[in-house]
Parts: sequence; structure tokens; C-alpha cells
Amino acid sequence: MLNRRGVLAAGGLAAGVFGVPQLLAPSEGHEDSTHGEHKPATFQESKAFSGPRPEIVPWTRPMPVPPVLKPLVSTPKQEIYQLSIERTTAEILPGLQSPVMGFGGQFIGPTIKAKTGRKTLIMFQNRMDEAANVHLHGGHVPPEHDGHPKDLIEPNRTRLYLYPNTQQGATLWYHDHSHGTEAAHVYLGLHGAYVIEDDSERGLNLPTGAYDIPIMLRDIQFDASGNIVVFDDPANRTIVLANGIPQPYFEVAARKYRFRLINTANQRVFKLKLTGDKFTRIGSDGGLLATSLEADELTLSSAERADVVVDFSKYPIGSKITLTDAVGGEILRFDVVRRATDNSRVPAALRPLPALPLSTVDREVDLFYVFKPNERPDGVINGKVFDMDRVDFTIKRGATETWLIKSSDPTGVKHNFHLHLVQFRVLERNGGPPHPGDAGLKDTIPITAGETVKVQATFTGYTGRYVYHCHFLEHSWIGMMAQLEIVP
Repeated sequence: MLNRRGVLAAGGLAAGVFGVPQLLAPSEGHEDSTHGEHKPATFQESKAFSGPRPEIVPWTRPMPVPPVLKPLVSTPKQEIYQLSIERTTAEILPGLQSPVMGFGGQFIGPTIKAKTGRKTLIMFQNRMDEAANVHLHGGHVPPEHDGHPKDLIEPNRTRLYLYPNTQQGATLWYHDHSHGTEAAHVYLGLHGAYVIEDDSERGLNLPTGAYDIPIMLRDIQFDASGNIVVFDDPANRTIVLANGIPQPYFEVAARKYRFRLINTANQRVFKLKLTGDKFTRIGSDGGLLATSLEADELTLSSAERADVVVDFSKYPIGSKITLTDAVGGEILRFDVVRRATDNSRVPAALRPLPALPLSTVDREVDLFYVFKPNERPDGVINGKVFDMDRVDFTIKRGATETWLIKSSDPTGVKHNFHLHLVQFRVLERNGGPPHPGDAGLKDTIPITAGETVKVQATFTGYTGRYVYHCHFLEHSWIGMMAQLEIVP
């Protein structure tokens, strides 16, 4: 069982893994005090796994592009969808079907495309044998549709989620947020891309259509027989997936592409590079940046997103460009296979960020562990384990606040921070300017013990209760989450 020494050792894990070993392993007889009635998801082994795990041969399978979900009904004001939540299987390792969970029966859920100003109504049907729910990560939505940890879809029940899509175009994603089971559910496959398209971007002439591709990155661990290992040291999740496949290739034309990169790993940080090339970063969690930025390396902690443009027109047919990670190695290979007409461009100026209003409230948010003899630690925020019946911050609707995010854990222990309902702006990191990855509108940021990050948010929109938490899901699962209430 994890003890204080184990957490201190976590700072020495391979770079790129923000986590603590075995936080998911429950103590014998120990019930989750934050959500006792719901146990972590069970895992059913497949009888098809009887021999050694098959070898992954790089670049032998294409990277799939998740299909776009088709609406049941489309009206001038909204689209209506239906989507199941179910146990299923997926061929992650070649030739083997792994038991997983999936939206729409897929390990990577279908992409949902919305438009700014048009509502999305989704009927989620839970066909599993345990409760689940859905959170639109980065969405500006009413509290009853946010996927609050207490708002569950029980087995064989349906729940309606209404997404107003009043925000600007952005790359979001949807995933399970059922407290006590969110870490296992997301790890087993309950996640998908949600793209809000904004007509105001048309004048920028960025790559669109078949040249606008979501790529969901994550890690995973299998045992010797090929079964998915759910509860173990996150450092052992050494296989990296791009849209659900390890080391796939993706055929591209010699032209510009927009890639919407989403880190859907439970608690991993990717440090991404392109062999012999650079990224042109155009978007962050909340949408377009003010200006496009050239980057040799792109860092994404769990749940962060980045929209980038890669121009393959400089390469001759037959070229191969590889996306790599500092820890995970080669992730994805782009194969230039044809020429194509390209009228798109990447302007230097994209979308001005809104002016920062005057902040009237200052708060501190401290993420750390509390250790207990012979038991797993508690994850806490400001010294308290998550309690659904407790409101930690009361905020006036429309107020602008400055939050100082920090961690009192020993140096080297890492977390990240996610705020529901609204995006924020990073003002400072460690008393100095923000890092390049902090640019734009953010809803998720990494925070290492010893760091301080000052952010500013304006709580417009709705009244009601929302959560903020560490988005290393094994950390929020043990209580590193708190609740705010927005009042009139």
C-alpha cells in the first residue's frame, strides 16, 4: 500500500508521468469515504486471451479517425443525438479483442460536432451493469447538465444532456465523471471528442473538413496475456495510443492539416515533437489563440488540448514524419502519399483574447496528500477531502476572481488543475510570466509541488454547483476535488 515514502519516490518516476504509484489500489476492507456506494469498475477478462501478448509492430495499422456522430433530428436551433454507454470489446493489440467500455460501443467514442449558437441535446443510454455519467470537459453548461459526480445514470436508464454551445469554437471532449469510478471508466474507454465549430473562423481560412483531424492520445497497460491492467502503477502504462491504436501510421497529402490533440490519459504528461519539423500552435483548451505560435515541443498534461497546424507541403511524396514523446518514444507516423490543392493558410493574428476585467476576489487552492497509517492517502484541496454536500467556495454570478493554485506536497510530486464551467487566463507562473503552454483560454493546467500558478476567471452564465479538481483521475478519485456554488 502506498505510504509517504511511495509518494516521495513518485517524484523520481520517468519524466512525463505525473502520478503516484498504486493510488487506485484500494486497501483491504477500505471503502471510498467520498462515494462509498460506488466501487471502482470491475474488469472482465476475455477468454480469447490464452497465450502471450502479441508483439506490436510499428506502422502496420492505420490510425482510425473516429466517426462523426449523426443526429437523429436536426432543427434550425438544435441537433438531437442518441448515444449508448456499454461494455464492449476493441482490437487495441493486433488480433486480440480487449474488454473495454465505450460510448456508442466504441473504445474511442464518436466525435460530436456542434456549432456555436446551436444547441446539442444528447440522450445517453446506460447499458452497463453499473452507474456512469457524462461530463463535457470545457463546456459552458448549466449545472444539471455538467456531469456532476453525484448526477449518475443508473444501469438501464437514460439521461438527457443539453449543451447550449454559446462559447466560441473550441476542441472539447466528453468523458465519464462518476466519482469513485471515473478513473477506471475513462481508462477503459469512456471518452470522445466534442468539437464546437465557429462560423467566425471561416475568414481565417484554416484547414477544414478532411484536413481537420482530432487525435486522442493516451497510455495503457496490458498483462502478459493481453488483458488491460486497470489498477497498477501508472508508470507501467508504457504503451501509447493514438486514437486507440499503438504506433499507427496516418496517410496525409502534401498540404496543411489541422490536428486537434487531446490528452485523454488518466495521469500522463506528453512532451511531443515532430521529427525534423515544428508545430504551429493555433488553439488551446478554450479555442483559438490570439496569435499563432511556432513550437519545437508541445507539452500536454492530462485533459489539456492543443490545436496545431502541420504543413506537409514541404515534403516529397514518400516522406515519413514521426510524432514522438519524450518518454513514450515514437507514437504516430505521418506518411506523405499524394499531392493536394491547398487554399488554407495560418495567419499570424487569429482571435484577440477578451480584455481581463477587474478582479475583486482573491483565493488560494492547495492540492496535496494526507497520509494515514496502513491505508491509501487522501487527496485533498485546502486540507479537505471532497464532500458532495459541502460547498467550498461561494461565488457571485458575474464575478471575476483571481486564484493562486499551488501544491504543498514534497517537491517533485505533480498534479494538475481543472475548473468546470468557465475557462481562465494564466497570469503568472512562479511569480513570472506564464509558460508558452499556458497561453490562451485554459481550463486545465499542470502544477508541480513548489510551483505557484495565478489564474483569473469570470463566472458568467449559470448559478448552481460545479466542481474543480486535479485531473489526474486517480487523484480526484481519492478526494482531490472541491465544490463551488455560483449564486445570484
